[in-house]
Amino acid sequence: MNTGHILARARHLAWRAWAASPIGARRWCCLCGQKVQRFLPYRGAWSDMPTVLSELQVIGSDVENFECPACGCHDRERHLLMYLQASGLITQMRSARILHFAPETQLQRQIAKARPAEYVLGDLHPMRLDVRRMDLLAIDFPQDSFDFVIANHVLEHVRDDVQALREILRVLRHGGFAILQTPYASQLQSKFEDARITSEPARLQAYGQEDHCRLYGADFPEFVASLGFVAQTATHATLLRDIDAARMGVNALEPFLLFGKPEGP
Repeated sequence: MNTGHILARARHLAWRAWAASPIGARRWCCLCGQKVQRFLPYRGAWSDMPTVLSELQVIGSDVENFECPACGCHDRERHLLMYLQASGLITQMRSARILHFAPETQLQRQIAKARPAEYVLGDLHPMRLDVRRMDLLAIDFPQDSFDFVIANHVLEHVRDDVQALREILRVLRHGGFAILQTPYASQLQSKFEDARITSEPARLQAYGQEDHCRLYGADFPEFVASLGFVAQTATHATLLRDIDAARMGVNALEPFLLFGKPEGP
């Protein structure tokens, strides 16, 4: 590593240390409980994002305030925890059976504190010993197994989202809830995907990220409901109207994408 790289690395570490300093800080991470000077951007924030994200007004992560410098959690985790608390669902998770795909470490710890009866962590490519290898297209559990299924920013990554949603509906019990946060373009009427877009550079430009398989449109709740779910979505302004989004490092435009499985006969 040459001198330039060493100096750049030192400046970056110093900047992160300043961002995590609680002295006089005005921002707060609801997951680790730490005050911070600022949340860190995703990559280079908007200056590094594909044009498609701004032109189509994609609503998802807050790329300017993405990562907590203290605990490393992302804005999507902080926002979801606040939604779970404001809706009362975190309380309902006590003694419930929960399936959590691609579980985020800090959010997982908060859900575990609710003391669910069973908390299954799954991922197609698990990186931790406590996470089971599991394919969202073929969930290895019988019908009506879970009270909650959480897929926080997962559906945009899977090869066949219709099959994934059918599997989620199958393993969800009647009256249960699926939490399906995903980025979507408010200027698209419906989702955009093309099987010929396979390279990472092409996916980055078409969908906004190298490993995304599609870009959802504003009809995402209707699309999910068409497969048998009941849309129970809510906005930040409705559930979290007293929350300062900038202080908490979340995107106030990102709704709570909650869906239920209808009660049985």
